[in-house]
Amino acid sequence: MGHQILDGKALSRNIKDEIAAEVAEWVGQGHRPPHLAAVLVGQDGASRTYVDHKVKSCAQVGFDSTLIEREADITQDALLDIVASLNENPEIDGFIVQLPLPDHIDDQAVIEAISPRKDVDGFHPSNMGNLALGLPGFVPATPAGIMTMLERTGVETQGKHAVVIGRSSIVGTPMSLLLSRSDKPGNCTVTLCHSRTQDLAAHCRRADILVAAVGRPGMVTADMVKEGAIVIDVGITRVADDTAKRGFRLKGDVDFTAVADKCSWITPVPGGVGPMTIVSLLRNTLTAAQRSEEFA
Repeated sequence: MGHQILDGKALSRNIKDEIAAEVAEWVGQGHRPPHLAAVLVGQDGASRTYVDHKVKSCAQVGFDSTLIEREADITQDALLDIVASLNENPEIDGFIVQLPLPDHIDDQAVIEAISPRKDVDGFHPSNMGNLALGLPGFVPATPAGIMTMLERTGVETQGKHAVVIGRSSIVGTPMSLLLSRSDKPGNCTVTLCHSRTQDLAAHCRRADILVAAVGRPGMVTADMVKEGAIVIDVGITRVADDTAKRGFRLKGDVDFTAVADKCSWITPVPGGVGPMTIVSLLRNTLTAAQRSEEFA
């Protein structure tokens, strides 16, 4: 059957235009532009690429941005000092600390040090708690982006069986909560699968909506997908490839060429979920700027 591409790249451009218009109006009312800061520790290539995309996207929508770079040997205390200064800086509306952090740093301690009001990644326990309870707060950018994609594309989710592979607090767990919510999109029956799931393929074959978020290239094969399913590929892994200009290719968790023809909708990698993650981060930052005005 003919599949349709869930084109995150094109959709994200439209949403960036909408955000840019809102920012112009906001600044026109006499406010300063929203300001996002990003903290990058170490020289991880993929992390640098993601942060560069985020900084570039800020400029496209009229935000200010600040990039704070530190060597991989930074102490945890020094990193927590940076977090504290960003919390206290009235010029910064929201900030992110790019994960993963070096092994000697406790990711969770850093996440919990971020002020929930500036936590535009949505990883702080109070934002995660609000998400679980269906209260307002910052939703992690990747799950938020996927929900926006489903909503804008008019994909019907009500009563559908969604299977999420991966239970990370960044994608899998919040995704399962959002899909099960009494909302539109939402109202799915959700199965959350992970590394201990028995007969993963059998669960996947029952999915009307399949979300793959494990970071194992090509693990979802054609025999795991039912005809007409909607497949969302969150995985993005750098796979070495000498024929590629950069020496690697980006691969998703889904074997796209084999799976695509069975789907009604499928996201490509790259150009699917990734760009939607960035617009959700921008949206969270604009919200933070508007809220910080209320607290001022």
